[in-house]
Amino acid sequence: MANRQQPSSMPIHKYGRYEQVDIPDRTWPQNRVTTAPRWLSTDLRDGNQALIDPMSPERKRRMFDQLVKMGYKEIEVGFPASGQTDFDFVRSIIEEPGAIPDDVTISVLTQAREDLIERTVESLKGAKRATVHLYNATAPVFRRVVFRGSKDDIKQIAVDGTRLVMEYAEKLLGPETEFGYQYSPEIFTDTELDFALEVCEAVMDVWQPGPGREIILNLPATVERSTPSTHADRFEWMGRNLSRREHVCLSVHPHNDRGTAVAAAELALMAGADRIEGCLFGQGERTGNVDLVTLGMNLFSQGVDPQIDFSDIDEIRRTWEYCNQMEVHPRHPYVGDLVYTSFSGSHQDAIKKGFDAMEADAAAKGVTVDDIEWAVPYLPIDPKDVGRSYEAVIRVNSQSGKGGIAYVLKNDHKLDLPRRMQIEFSKLIQAKTDAEGGEVTGGDIWAVFQDEYLPNPENPWGRVQVKNNQSTTDTDGVDTLKVEATVDGQDTVLTGSGNGPISAFFDALQSIGIDVRLLDYQEHTMSEGASAQAASYIECAIDGKVLWGIGIDANTTRASLKAVVSAVNRAAR
Repeated sequence: MANRQQPSSMPIHKYGRYEQVDIPDRTWPQNRVTTAPRWLSTDLRDGNQALIDPMSPERKRRMFDQLVKMGYKEIEVGFPASGQTDFDFVRSIIEEPGAIPDDVTISVLTQAREDLIERTVESLKGAKRATVHLYNATAPVFRRVVFRGSKDDIKQIAVDGTRLVMEYAEKLLGPETEFGYQYSPEIFTDTELDFALEVCEAVMDVWQPGPGREIILNLPATVERSTPSTHADRFEWMGRNLSRREHVCLSVHPHNDRGTAVAAAELALMAGADRIEGCLFGQGERTGNVDLVTLGMNLFSQGVDPQIDFSDIDEIRRTWEYCNQMEVHPRHPYVGDLVYTSFSGSHQDAIKKGFDAMEADAAAKGVTVDDIEWAVPYLPIDPKDVGRSYEAVIRVNSQSGKGGIAYVLKNDHKLDLPRRMQIEFSKLIQAKTDAEGGEVTGGDIWAVFQDEYLPNPENPWGRVQVKNNQSTTDTDGVDTLKVEATVDGQDTVLTGSGNGPISAFFDALQSIGIDVRLLDYQEHTMSEGASAQAASYIECAIDGKVLWGIGIDANTTRASLKAVVSAVNRAAR
């Protein structure tokens, strides 16, 4: 088919293509991520600096405690040389006994100026584990426009900064501090690869990484500029060409300017990255940092332990929203209000069938649903695994069908409607949504269902109400049924016989001019135990109409009779 798109009037001449990496023997596409990377949360630094209203010390502490609770072992806690607020926060968590668990490393950021480095290292006095993260921009536009320096000038900034970090750490930090170092060639994505390598090698020559003395080299997509695959090529190239690679923690720090930060981070892992820096829910400058929650849950959904606890994702969200004074989008992966919700009828039907199949498979194997592999259409993970219920999985509007409506009744009220009854009832709900528009809640569905099939005993409608019944069975297997009932407002006793209570009741109804023929009958228990109730569903032909009725009772015979009455009264309504 011909492409009918037409040229736009946008100024495309202003932009050039991103340079590709010459690496024809790339190996990363064949790699698989089978273990969690090292994670660093920069919510308290990169995330915080992007807020209109930066976090107060109380909000920062609450975020820090949440990150620790979730299991993050590397947390960038601030830019202490940027102001007293960040400095004081770093001091507060170091000085408070137990605030920083022994296995958690805090990280602080600094530029490559001596006064800033001294102040930064000073903030870490008494810390058990700490990393100083130094950065300087290396891209051509920064060399030309911002620093107005040569490549050698820019490299010297990184070298001198590294040396100063080491000198002040030696001077200010005691033996109680396990001290580490991280260097970032800022704007790595726009820096020539050979120059980025040259700068990193020069920094390593000063730091001298070796056994027990790693260096973290962080290669940030400070501004996302390429496809994730090209980003991965750059990581593979750097990993291949770095010396002392076994003593280097190669870290990825993607921003989301092109909307592909998650993919960029995942492909960088495949290309050899050891560590990911990001923020919860993608908070950060401009379009944000890479989303640590999505990354972790993506691993989880593939059977890889992220080594971070997302089991109460709504608590994480509440904390994040309070600390950042922002709201998570309702479509945000794994956490948004609508991400486990289907409105489409075909989707709802598939989800219902998926749940039914899971229950059947588990029962056949003699295990619980949690013990078998998850396989429900349109739900990549079990919402329960992140603390969500199934209540909002299916919501009903004018686009919904029988499957979604049936799911709501089964999930909320333990009623497993037969397929043809689903079709019948869905038409009633469809009429409601067509007439009123908008969403129909689970409460709305139940109200319509009760009014149609289960009238309130205190305000009954219909020709027949059953009060009591007795049945006997003779030696030939014929049942005789005696029913105390109200018919058209008058108390009466109906008697009939047949090969079972339902057949006998049909015979009894003949005496008052109601001709009923059984088409289908199904029943199930609604729960377990001595107090369990049964639900009976009966499809009947009554005076030329085909209708379903339902009865609910602890006694299966009474439930069946109630189902017949439900259908009979609906026929006369």
